[in-house]
Amino acid sequence: MFVALIARAFWVQGINDAFYRQQGELRQVRDWPLHASRGRILDRNGLALAISSPTSSLCVDASGTDDRISRQQTDALARLVDVEPATIEQIYAAHRGFAYLKREVPPDVAERALRLSISGLFTQDDYRRSYPEGEIAAQVTGFTGSNGSGQEGMERFAEGWLRGADGHRRVLRNAHGQVIDTLAIQAPRNGRDLTLSIDRSMQYAAFDALRDAVSRSHAKSGSAIVLDAHTGEVLAMANWPSYDPNQHDGRSGMGVRNRAVADIFEPGSVMKPLTIALALQRGQIAPDTIVPTDGGRLRLDGRTIHDDKNFGTLTAAGVVQKSSNVGTTKIALLLSAADMYENFRALGLGHAPRAGLPSAAAGRVRPYRHWRRIEQATMAYGYGLSASLLQLAQAYTSFANDGRIAPATIYRRDPALAMSGRRVYSARVAREVRGMMESVVSRDGTAPQAAVPGYTVAGKTGTAYKWTTKGYDHQQYRASFIGIVPAKRPRVVIAVSIDRPMRGSHFGGAVAGPPFVAIATQAMQTLNVAPDKTSETKAEAPVPMDPQGAKQDGEHTVGST
Repeated sequence: MFVALIARAFWVQGINDAFYRQQGELRQVRDWPLHASRGRILDRNGLALAISSPTSSLCVDASGTDDRISRQQTDALARLVDVEPATIEQIYAAHRGFAYLKREVPPDVAERALRLSISGLFTQDDYRRSYPEGEIAAQVTGFTGSNGSGQEGMERFAEGWLRGADGHRRVLRNAHGQVIDTLAIQAPRNGRDLTLSIDRSMQYAAFDALRDAVSRSHAKSGSAIVLDAHTGEVLAMANWPSYDPNQHDGRSGMGVRNRAVADIFEPGSVMKPLTIALALQRGQIAPDTIVPTDGGRLRLDGRTIHDDKNFGTLTAAGVVQKSSNVGTTKIALLLSAADMYENFRALGLGHAPRAGLPSAAAGRVRPYRHWRRIEQATMAYGYGLSASLLQLAQAYTSFANDGRIAPATIYRRDPALAMSGRRVYSARVAREVRGMMESVVSRDGTAPQAAVPGYTVAGKTGTAYKWTTKGYDHQQYRASFIGIVPAKRPRVVIAVSIDRPMRGSHFGGAVAGPPFVAIATQAMQTLNVAPDKTSETKAEAPVPMDPQGAKQDGEHTVGST
């Protein structure tokens, strides 16, 4: 027997020593993860939009021990950390080598759990993701899941930048699963901070104004965007309804969707300045060109295009001020379909903006070879094509930036890049269109409600019928306003769109004008822009609405179709 024991000991400790060392390590040595801290998401001024706060995770190593957790211990632990007793029993019954019992546990709760002296139970340092601004910037920041990875918004889009790399800790345990030594540590590599172009004060103003506008009009939803007129930086992007990313139960439904980027719609009359600008650029019209509106009704390809009322004879500038569909149609038919299509594409319509935002929609602009005259006409004033609010705001930077489009971006951009944008119109045309749009917010325009005290404003309203499976529903509208402030020396482009207002007026000026004013006022204060319009400033000459008998040299007329 002694000879047999000596032979066996020689076999175990000599010939087969490596195998038994490995088996011992499998039972006593464990690698446990060390979580990296996720990078912060910051606004342009370094204020936190998303941060990771230290917390604890309760973990279980139920392998390598035959100890059974008592029913009394199970119930006490379940009550303390708010998990089902069956979950604890399953982990221990399966003798799992590593399992999370509960993540994001307050440190004091984790300490009380350890005092229960449950075999195999231990804690790890972890992090809880939180969003100081809550629902105000929720669709931009998005949120992370229970495993710490990004699920929506910039959290998901910039996952590789924010996440970092976890480390691990190698520990030695005794037969009861208790850690008795740390053998090695590989430190985690924390994620990198992400700085956005968002300005927190403007973001709050946009959110607050939008929420009030949607509530006041009993609308379905709304979106608002503020762009730097020269760099294209997104200074604010708000949506309502929203959600609180700090509350796990509320992270679902339409409130999660960034409608300003992902939703497309027929813009309506906010497209008219783009058509007028192209006609000016091609030399087909001048601001004082005479445009008869034929009593507010025009037959084209068997369809009737109509205005809200009979505007009589207008100038091209008056077509913008009064938002005449008939006048815009007559001007559009002076242009080729190919030129209009290329103009839309140059302005960023029909392809997704490369703004660094997830789920950016491309919208839809059909190839011009298939256009009929009626389609060319309706696209000129905003029907028959679709775009997101971000695309429309980006297109209007061409007017604010003296003819160069400033591509939208959610990241901070060097101001020196402002002049590198693609030229769409000449500086002269851009300034002429801005001048026309200034009359829109005058007493005789379609949006006097969008006048910002102390500042000149150039803008355009849009009131579009909603398309349904049964055609256009004349009881459902999308009301929009896009404006440039100040009009004389632009700093920002602000776009507001309200979907399906049900109470009060449904027109773009009345519904989207007031939130535009609230956002613009805060933007001017934040950017420290001095007022450029005082009570002493002489009122500008009104746009001539009935120029018959008052033609000037070089003036020409757009004839009847």
